[in-house]
Amino acid sequence: MNLSTLVEQVKKHPEFHKVGMILCHNGVVRGTSRDGRPVKEVTVRADRKRLEAVLAEIRAMPGIIEVLAHVNEGTLKVGEDVMYVVVAGDFRENVFAAIVAAVNRIKADVTSKTEK
Repeated sequence: MNLSTLVEQVKKHPEFHKVGMILCHNGVVRGTSRDGRPVKEVTVRADRKRLEAVLAEIRAMPGIIEVLAHVNEGTLKVGEDVMYVVVAGDFRENVFAAIVAAVNRIKADVTSKTEK
């Protein structure tokens, strides 16, 4: 899975004619933790049922046509992709709010990670 594939899926949505913006997030493994410690790799897990529930909630936000996300699970090295999120909607203020909500909710409620 990659961002281009998700964007192409969004463009096939039956209501795509209502879309004025597509916004993408590509989270990667950073070489340092939030507190500055070096990181070599991260083990990521995702609750797939919870992910679908979060995406459904974001789709219900005003002006949002589609939201897709993919979390790469397993042990990932620095620089590898962790998460992709694609949000399509009518106006930028709606899409910006939705992608921030989606990324924050997925990180808080869907994924768990262990840094090494």
